Amino acid sequence: MIKSVATYSLIIFLYLNPLHVFATVVPCGKGTKLSTLQSAIASAKDYDTLSIQAGTYAEGNIEINKPLSLIANGKVIIDGKFKCEVITIKSNNVLLKGLHVRNSSNLSSIDIAGIKVLASKNVILDNNIVEKCSFGIYLSNTKNCKVQNNFISGNVLVNQNIGNGIHVWKADSTFILNNEITNQRDGIYFEFVTHSTITKNFSHNNLRYGLHFMFSHNNTYTSNQFTENGAGVAVMYSHHVSMKYNVFNKNWGASSYGLLLKEINDSEIQENSFSFNTAGIYMEGSNRVIMVQNNFSNNGWALRIQASCSDNIISKNNFIGNTFDVSTNGETQLSNFNSNYWDKYEGYDLNRDGFGDIPYRPVSLFSVIVEQLPPSLLLIRSFMVYLLDKAEKIIPSLTPAYLIDNQPITKLISLENIPLAKASEKQKKKTSN
Repeated sequence: MIKSVATYSLIIFLYLNPLHVFATVVPCGKGTKLSTLQSAIASAKDYDTLSIQAGTYAEGNIEINKPLSLIANGKVIIDGKFKCEVITIKSNNVLLKGLHVRNSSNLSSIDIAGIKVLASKNVILDNNIVEKCSFGIYLSNTKNCKVQNNFISGNVLVNQNIGNGIHVWKADSTFILNNEITNQRDGIYFEFVTHSTITKNFSHNNLRYGLHFMFSHNNTYTSNQFTENGAGVAVMYSHHVSMKYNVFNKNWGASSYGLLLKEINDSEIQENSFSFNTAGIYMEGSNRVIMVQNNFSNNGWALRIQASCSDNIISKNNFIGNTFDVSTNGETQLSNFNSNYWDKYEGYDLNRDGFGDIPYRPVSLFSVIVEQLPPSLLLIRSFMVYLLDKAEKIIPSLTPAYLIDNQPITKLISLENIPLAKASEKQKKKTSN
Protein backbone atom coordinates (compact mmCIF):
# COMPACT_ATOMS: atom_id res chain seq x y z
CA MET A 1 0.00 0.00 0.00
CA ILE A 2 2.79 2.41 0.90
CA LYS A 3 4.59 1.63 -2.35
CA SER A 4 1.40 2.26 -4.34
CA VAL A 5 0.87 5.64 -2.66
CA ALA A 6 4.49 6.62 -3.31
CA THR A 7 4.24 5.58 -6.96
CA TYR A 8 0.97 7.47 -7.39
CA SER A 9 2.49 10.60 -5.80
CA LEU A 10 5.50 10.41 -8.10
CA ILE A 11 3.26 10.14 -11.17
CA ILE A 12 1.26 13.17 -10.06
CA PHE A 13 4.47 15.14 -9.43
CA LEU A 14 5.86 14.26 -12.88
CA TYR A 15 2.57 15.21 -14.48
CA LEU A 16 2.37 18.59 -12.78
CA ASN A 17 6.09 19.46 -12.96
CA PRO A 18 7.54 17.86 -16.08
CA LEU A 19 9.89 20.72 -16.91
CA HIS A 20 11.41 20.84 -13.42
CA VAL A 21 12.26 17.14 -13.50
CA PHE A 22 14.20 17.27 -16.76
CA ALA A 23 15.86 20.67 -16.20
CA THR A 24 19.65 20.68 -16.28
CA VAL A 25 22.60 22.87 -15.32
CA VAL A 26 24.16 24.30 -18.48
CA PRO A 27 27.62 25.94 -18.39
CA CYS A 28 27.69 28.97 -20.66
CA GLY A 29 29.78 32.02 -21.44
CA LYS A 30 33.55 32.32 -21.72
CA GLY A 31 35.30 29.07 -22.64
CA THR A 32 32.13 27.07 -23.35
CA LYS A 33 30.26 26.03 -26.48
CA LEU A 34 27.57 28.60 -25.66
CA SER A 35 29.95 31.53 -25.57
CA THR A 36 27.29 34.27 -25.50
CA LEU A 37 24.44 34.70 -23.07
CA GLN A 38 21.95 35.28 -25.87
CA SER A 39 22.81 31.94 -27.48
CA ALA A 40 22.62 30.16 -24.11
CA ILE A 41 19.16 31.60 -23.38
CA ALA A 42 17.93 30.74 -26.87
CA SER A 43 19.06 27.10 -26.66
CA ALA A 44 18.06 26.50 -23.01
CA LYS A 45 14.97 24.51 -22.10
CA ASP A 46 12.41 25.85 -19.65
CA TYR A 47 13.62 25.76 -16.05
CA ASP A 48 17.27 25.09 -16.98
CA THR A 49 19.99 26.69 -14.88
CA LEU A 50 22.60 28.65 -16.83
CA SER A 51 25.92 28.65 -14.96
CA ILE A 52 27.63 31.75 -16.34
CA GLN A 53 31.43 31.59 -16.36
CA ALA A 54 33.48 34.53 -15.11
CA GLY A 55 34.03 37.34 -17.57
CA THR A 56 32.62 40.55 -19.03
CA TYR A 57 29.68 40.31 -21.40
CA ALA A 58 28.59 43.25 -23.58
CA GLU A 59 25.89 41.86 -25.85
CA GLY A 60 23.36 44.65 -25.93
CA ASN A 61 19.96 44.08 -24.34
CA ILE A 62 19.67 40.56 -22.91
CA GLU A 63 16.07 39.36 -22.95
CA ILE A 64 14.88 36.43 -20.83
CA ASN A 65 11.59 35.11 -22.21
CA LYS A 66 11.37 31.68 -20.58
CA PRO A 67 11.59 30.25 -17.04
CA LEU A 68 15.35 30.10 -16.30
CA SER A 69 17.93 30.51 -13.56
CA LEU A 70 21.01 32.57 -14.41
CA ILE A 71 23.68 32.12 -11.75
CA ALA A 72 27.19 33.59 -11.81
CA ASN A 73 30.10 31.18 -11.53
CA GLY A 74 32.78 33.68 -10.51
CA LYS A 75 32.75 37.39 -11.26
CA VAL A 76 30.28 37.94 -14.07
CA ILE A 77 29.94 41.50 -15.42
CA ILE A 78 27.13 42.31 -17.83
CA ASP A 79 27.87 45.70 -19.39
CA GLY A 80 25.35 47.79 -21.30
CA LYS A 81 28.07 50.20 -22.46
CA PHE A 82 25.56 53.06 -21.87
CA LYS A 83 23.75 51.95 -25.06
CA CYS A 84 20.77 49.87 -23.92
CA GLU A 85 18.70 48.38 -21.13
CA VAL A 86 20.96 45.65 -19.81
CA ILE A 87 18.60 42.78 -18.80
CA THR A 88 14.85 42.54 -19.53
CA ILE A 89 12.80 39.72 -18.01
CA LYS A 90 9.50 38.80 -19.71
CA SER A 91 8.79 35.44 -18.13
CA ASN A 92 7.52 33.91 -14.90
CA ASN A 93 9.82 31.85 -12.67
CA VAL A 94 13.18 33.51 -13.34
CA LEU A 95 16.16 33.69 -10.97
CA LEU A 96 19.12 36.06 -11.38
CA LYS A 97 21.87 35.54 -8.83
CA GLY A 98 25.37 36.92 -8.34
CA LEU A 99 25.51 39.11 -11.47
CA HIS A 100 27.26 42.48 -11.78
CA VAL A 101 25.09 44.62 -14.07
CA ARG A 102 26.31 48.06 -15.09
CA ASN A 103 26.13 50.99 -17.51
CA SER A 104 22.61 51.13 -18.92
CA SER A 105 21.57 53.83 -21.36
CA ASN A 106 19.49 56.77 -20.18
CA LEU A 107 16.49 58.15 -22.07
CA SER A 108 14.09 60.78 -20.72
CA SER A 109 11.18 59.31 -22.72
CA ILE A 110 11.62 55.66 -21.61
CA ASP A 111 12.40 54.16 -18.20
CA ILE A 112 15.62 52.26 -18.84
CA ALA A 113 16.90 49.89 -16.14
CA GLY A 114 19.80 47.67 -15.26
CA ILE A 115 17.32 44.84 -14.62
CA LYS A 116 13.68 45.23 -15.67
CA VAL A 117 10.88 42.72 -14.99
CA LEU A 118 7.73 43.07 -17.11
CA ALA A 119 4.34 41.43 -16.43
CA SER A 120 5.86 38.44 -14.63
CA LYS A 121 5.37 36.33 -11.51
CA ASN A 122 7.73 34.54 -9.16
CA VAL A 123 10.93 36.35 -10.19
CA ILE A 124 13.86 36.41 -7.74
CA LEU A 125 16.72 38.90 -8.01
CA ASP A 126 19.31 37.86 -5.43
CA ASN A 127 22.79 39.06 -4.52
CA ASN A 128 23.40 41.17 -7.61
CA ILE A 129 25.33 44.40 -8.05
CA VAL A 130 23.69 47.07 -10.22
CA GLU A 131 25.81 50.15 -10.91
CA LYS A 132 25.59 53.25 -13.07
CA CYS A 133 22.19 52.41 -14.49
CA SER A 134 19.33 54.87 -14.97
CA PHE A 135 16.88 52.78 -12.93
CA GLY A 136 18.55 50.03 -10.95
CA ILE A 137 15.88 47.31 -10.64
CA TYR A 138 12.46 47.98 -12.19
CA LEU A 139 9.38 45.81 -11.58
CA SER A 140 6.29 46.55 -13.69
CA ASN A 141 2.95 44.72 -13.36
CA THR A 142 4.42 41.87 -11.31
CA LYS A 143 3.32 39.49 -8.56
CA ASN A 144 5.18 37.43 -5.95
CA CYS A 145 8.61 38.82 -6.82
CA LYS A 146 11.62 39.07 -4.49
CA VAL A 147 14.45 41.59 -4.61
CA GLN A 148 17.00 40.65 -1.96
CA ASN A 149 20.65 41.08 -0.99
CA ASN A 150 21.44 43.45 -3.88
CA PHE A 151 23.75 46.46 -3.97
CA ILE A 152 22.46 49.28 -6.19
CA SER A 153 24.44 52.45 -6.87
CA GLY A 154 23.51 55.07 -9.44
CA ASN A 155 25.47 57.94 -10.91
CA VAL A 156 23.50 60.86 -9.54
CA LEU A 157 26.51 63.19 -9.31
CA VAL A 158 26.96 62.96 -13.08
CA ASN A 159 23.35 62.53 -14.21
CA GLN A 160 20.65 64.49 -12.36
CA ASN A 161 17.93 62.77 -14.46
CA ILE A 162 18.71 59.35 -13.04
CA GLY A 163 15.84 57.07 -11.99
CA ASN A 164 15.12 55.12 -8.82
CA GLY A 165 17.13 52.33 -7.26
CA ILE A 166 14.28 49.82 -6.82
CA HIS A 167 11.21 50.96 -8.74
CA VAL A 168 7.98 48.97 -8.34
CA TRP A 169 4.86 49.89 -10.34
CA LYS A 170 1.50 48.11 -10.24
CA ALA A 171 2.57 45.09 -8.24
CA ASP A 172 1.26 42.78 -5.56
CA SER A 173 3.07 40.68 -2.95
CA THR A 174 6.53 42.10 -3.57
CA PHE A 175 9.30 41.36 -1.07
CA ILE A 176 12.24 43.81 -0.78
CA LEU A 177 14.89 42.51 1.66
CA ASN A 178 18.39 43.48 2.73
CA ASN A 179 19.37 45.69 -0.20
CA GLU A 180 21.68 48.70 -0.13
CA ILE A 181 20.68 51.57 -2.40
CA THR A 182 22.60 54.80 -2.92
CA ASN A 183 23.14 57.64 -5.42
CA GLN A 184 19.76 57.21 -7.14
CA ARG A 185 16.79 59.61 -7.37
CA ASP A 186 14.64 57.67 -4.88
CA GLY A 187 16.14 54.67 -3.15
CA ILE A 188 12.92 52.60 -3.27
CA TYR A 189 9.76 53.71 -5.08
CA PHE A 190 6.30 52.10 -4.78
CA GLU A 191 3.36 53.16 -6.95
CA PHE A 192 0.09 51.19 -7.04
CA VAL A 193 1.69 48.42 -4.97
CA THR A 194 -0.25 46.27 -2.50
CA HIS A 195 0.39 43.59 0.15
CA SER A 196 4.16 44.03 -0.01
CA THR A 197 7.02 44.14 2.49
CA ILE A 198 10.20 46.24 2.66
CA THR A 199 12.60 44.90 5.30
CA LYS A 200 16.20 45.50 6.44
CA ASN A 201 17.25 47.77 3.58
CA PHE A 202 19.85 50.55 3.79
CA SER A 203 18.88 53.51 1.61
CA HIS A 204 21.25 56.46 1.84
CA ASN A 205 22.66 59.46 -0.03
CA ASN A 206 19.92 59.47 -2.64
CA LEU A 207 18.97 62.66 -4.45
CA ARG A 208 15.37 62.76 -3.25
CA TYR A 209 13.71 60.14 -0.99
CA GLY A 210 15.14 57.06 0.64
CA LEU A 211 11.67 55.49 0.19
CA HIS A 212 8.67 56.87 -1.68
CA PHE A 213 5.09 55.51 -1.57
CA MET A 214 2.34 56.65 -3.96
CA PHE A 215 -1.16 55.13 -3.99
CA SER A 216 0.15 51.96 -2.33
CA HIS A 217 -2.03 50.27 0.28
CA ASN A 218 -1.74 47.47 2.83
CA ASN A 219 2.05 47.47 2.85
CA THR A 220 4.66 47.13 5.58
CA TYR A 221 8.18 48.47 5.93
CA THR A 222 10.25 47.42 8.93
CA SER A 223 13.84 47.53 10.21
CA ASN A 224 15.16 49.76 7.41
CA GLN A 225 17.57 52.67 7.61
CA PHE A 226 17.06 55.91 5.67
CA THR A 227 19.92 58.32 6.16
CA GLU A 228 21.39 61.40 4.48
CA ASN A 229 18.83 61.44 1.69
CA GLY A 230 17.60 64.64 0.09
CA ALA A 231 14.22 64.50 1.81
CA GLY A 232 14.04 61.30 3.84
CA VAL A 233 10.93 59.13 3.29
CA ALA A 234 7.57 60.09 1.76
CA VAL A 235 4.36 58.08 2.17
CA MET A 236 1.63 59.71 0.10
CA TYR A 237 -2.00 59.00 -0.87
CA SER A 238 -1.98 55.58 0.76
CA HIS A 239 -3.73 53.75 3.57
CA HIS A 240 -3.04 50.86 5.94
CA VAL A 241 0.74 51.23 5.90
CA SER A 242 2.70 49.76 8.80
CA MET A 243 6.02 51.49 9.65
CA LYS A 244 8.02 49.83 12.43
CA TYR A 245 11.60 49.60 13.74
CA ASN A 246 13.09 51.96 11.13
CA VAL A 247 15.85 54.55 11.45
CA PHE A 248 15.33 57.99 9.90
CA ASN A 249 18.39 60.15 10.43
CA LYS A 250 20.48 62.98 9.01
CA ASN A 251 17.95 64.03 6.39
CA TRP A 252 18.72 67.74 6.34
CA GLY A 253 17.51 70.46 3.99
CA ALA A 254 15.09 73.36 3.63
CA SER A 255 12.25 71.00 2.62
CA SER A 256 13.58 67.80 4.18
CA TYR A 257 11.90 65.41 6.60
CA GLY A 258 12.71 62.13 8.22
CA LEU A 259 9.18 61.05 7.25
CA LEU A 260 6.61 62.95 5.17
CA LEU A 261 2.99 61.82 5.50
CA LYS A 262 0.56 63.29 2.99
CA GLU A 263 -3.05 62.07 2.72
CA ILE A 264 -2.32 58.95 4.78
CA ASN A 265 -5.08 57.12 6.62
CA ASP A 266 -5.39 54.20 9.04
CA SER A 267 -1.68 53.53 9.44
CA GLU A 268 0.75 52.90 12.29
CA ILE A 269 4.19 54.26 13.16
CA GLN A 270 5.79 52.30 15.97
CA GLU A 271 9.24 52.00 17.57
CA ASN A 272 11.14 54.06 15.01
CA SER A 273 14.10 56.37 15.57
CA PHE A 274 14.02 59.94 14.21
CA SER A 275 17.26 61.81 14.80
CA PHE A 276 19.12 64.76 13.26
CA ASN A 277 16.44 65.54 10.67
CA THR A 278 15.15 68.97 9.73
CA ALA A 279 11.75 67.58 10.75
CA GLY A 280 11.29 64.12 12.20
CA ILE A 281 7.73 63.74 10.87
CA TYR A 282 5.69 66.16 8.77
CA MET A 283 1.96 65.31 8.59
CA GLU A 284 -0.55 66.82 6.21
CA GLY A 285 -4.09 65.58 5.58
CA SER A 286 -3.37 62.42 7.56
CA ASN A 287 -6.03 60.75 9.68
CA ARG A 288 -6.29 57.88 12.15
CA VAL A 289 -2.55 57.32 12.33
CA ILE A 290 -1.31 55.61 15.49
CA MET A 291 2.12 56.91 16.48
CA VAL A 292 3.47 55.11 19.54
CA GLN A 293 6.81 54.31 21.17
CA ASN A 294 9.01 56.30 18.79
CA ASN A 295 12.17 58.18 19.68
CA PHE A 296 12.54 61.78 18.45
CA SER A 297 15.96 63.21 19.24
CA ASN A 298 18.02 66.19 18.05
CA ASN A 299 15.72 67.19 15.20
CA GLY A 300 14.89 70.72 14.14
CA TRP A 301 11.20 69.90 14.51
CA ALA A 302 10.29 66.54 16.01
CA LEU A 303 6.71 66.63 14.70
CA ARG A 304 5.03 69.11 12.38
CA ILE A 305 1.35 68.25 12.33
CA GLN A 306 -0.89 70.42 10.20
CA ALA A 307 -4.43 71.43 11.09
CA SER A 308 -5.73 69.26 8.23
CA CYS A 309 -4.89 66.14 10.29
CA SER A 310 -7.42 64.51 12.62
CA ASP A 311 -8.02 61.55 14.92
CA ASN A 312 -4.34 60.66 15.22
CA ILE A 313 -2.97 59.13 18.41
CA ILE A 314 0.48 60.26 19.58
CA SER A 315 1.36 58.32 22.71
CA LYS A 316 4.36 56.96 24.67
CA ASN A 317 7.00 58.65 22.51
CA ASN A 318 10.27 60.23 23.65
CA PHE A 319 10.98 63.85 22.66
CA ILE A 320 14.62 64.65 23.46
CA GLY A 321 16.85 67.54 22.42
CA ASN A 322 14.67 68.82 19.59
CA THR A 323 14.64 72.53 18.78
CA PHE A 324 10.84 72.36 18.51
CA ASP A 325 8.96 69.33 19.78
CA VAL A 326 5.66 70.04 17.98
CA SER A 327 4.41 72.74 15.64
CA THR A 328 1.20 73.29 13.73
CA ASN A 329 -0.31 75.86 11.37
CA GLY A 330 -3.74 76.34 12.93
CA GLU A 331 -5.57 76.83 16.19
CA THR A 332 -7.77 73.74 15.80
CA GLN A 333 -6.07 70.47 16.63
CA LEU A 334 -8.03 67.23 16.45
CA SER A 335 -5.31 64.71 17.30
CA ASN A 336 -4.74 63.14 20.69
CA PHE A 337 -1.43 63.59 22.54
CA ASN A 338 -1.14 61.43 25.65
CA SER A 339 1.54 59.97 27.94
CA ASN A 340 4.64 61.12 26.05
CA TYR A 341 8.03 61.96 27.55
CA TRP A 342 9.07 65.58 26.96
CA ASP A 343 12.55 66.64 28.05
CA LYS A 344 11.33 70.28 28.19
CA TYR A 345 8.59 69.46 30.68
CA GLU A 346 9.13 71.42 33.89
CA GLY A 347 6.20 70.07 35.88
CA TYR A 348 6.25 67.81 38.93
CA ASP A 349 5.00 64.41 40.04
CA LEU A 350 4.04 64.71 43.71
CA ASN A 351 2.25 61.39 43.95
CA ARG A 352 5.10 59.61 42.11
CA ASP A 353 2.88 57.69 39.72
CA GLY A 354 5.17 58.42 36.77
CA PHE A 355 2.87 61.05 35.25
CA GLY A 356 3.18 64.80 35.56
CA ASP A 357 0.60 66.46 37.77
CA ILE A 358 0.07 69.34 35.36
CA PRO A 359 -0.53 69.05 31.59
CA TYR A 360 2.17 69.93 29.05
CA ARG A 361 1.73 72.16 26.01
CA PRO A 362 4.40 71.08 23.50
CA VAL A 363 3.79 73.91 21.01
CA SER A 364 5.88 76.93 21.91
CA LEU A 365 4.85 80.46 20.98
CA PHE A 366 7.97 80.89 18.88
CA SER A 367 7.20 77.75 16.86
CA VAL A 368 3.80 79.31 16.01
CA ILE A 369 5.56 82.49 14.88
CA VAL A 370 8.07 80.54 12.77
CA GLU A 371 5.24 78.56 11.14
CA GLN A 372 3.68 81.84 9.96
CA LEU A 373 6.91 83.76 9.38
CA PRO A 374 9.84 81.40 8.60
CA PRO A 375 12.57 84.10 8.47
CA SER A 376 11.97 84.74 12.18
CA LEU A 377 13.89 81.52 12.83
CA LEU A 378 17.01 83.70 12.81
CA LEU A 379 15.97 84.97 16.25
CA ILE A 380 15.78 81.54 17.83
CA ARG A 381 18.64 82.09 20.31
CA SER A 382 17.58 85.57 21.34
CA PHE A 383 16.59 86.42 24.92
CA MET A 384 13.31 87.95 23.71
CA VAL A 385 12.20 84.58 22.31
CA TYR A 386 12.98 82.96 25.66
CA LEU A 387 10.77 85.51 27.45
CA LEU A 388 7.93 85.08 24.97
CA ASP A 389 7.88 81.33 25.42
CA LYS A 390 7.97 81.60 29.21
CA ALA A 391 5.10 84.10 29.21
CA GLU A 392 3.03 81.85 26.91
CA LYS A 393 3.50 78.89 29.23
CA ILE A 394 2.20 80.89 32.19
CA ILE A 395 -0.76 82.45 30.36
CA PRO A 396 -1.36 80.54 27.10
CA SER A 397 -3.24 82.62 24.57
CA LEU A 398 -1.77 82.08 21.10
CA THR A 399 -0.77 78.41 21.10
CA PRO A 400 -3.44 75.80 20.18
CA ALA A 401 -5.65 75.24 23.21
CA TYR A 402 -6.40 71.60 22.42
CA LEU A 403 -2.87 70.49 21.55
CA ILE A 404 -1.94 69.33 25.02
CA ASP A 405 -0.58 66.24 26.72
CA ASN A 406 -2.69 65.80 29.85
CA GLN A 407 -0.55 63.00 31.29
CA PRO A 408 3.09 63.63 30.36
CA ILE A 409 5.47 60.89 31.47
CA THR A 410 8.25 62.11 33.76
CA LYS A 411 10.86 59.43 33.02
CA LEU A 412 12.44 58.50 29.71
CA ILE A 413 10.60 55.59 28.07
CA SER A 414 12.80 52.53 27.43
CA LEU A 415 12.46 51.49 23.78
CA GLU A 416 14.62 48.41 23.37
CA ASN A 417 13.47 47.43 19.86
CA ILE A 418 14.57 50.65 18.19
CA PRO A 419 17.61 49.89 15.97
CA LEU A 420 20.82 51.87 15.86
CA ALA A 421 21.92 53.80 12.79
CA LYS A 422 24.53 52.31 10.49
CA ALA A 423 27.45 54.22 9.05
CA SER A 424 26.51 55.80 5.75
CA GLU A 425 29.61 54.62 3.92
CA LYS A 426 29.11 52.43 0.88
CA GLN A 427 30.44 48.91 0.92
CA LYS A 428 33.93 49.20 -0.51
CA LYS A 429 34.07 45.55 -1.53
CA LYS A 430 31.14 46.11 -3.89
CA THR A 431 32.44 49.04 -5.94
CA SER A 432 33.17 48.44 -9.58
CA ASN A 433 36.62 48.28 -11.07
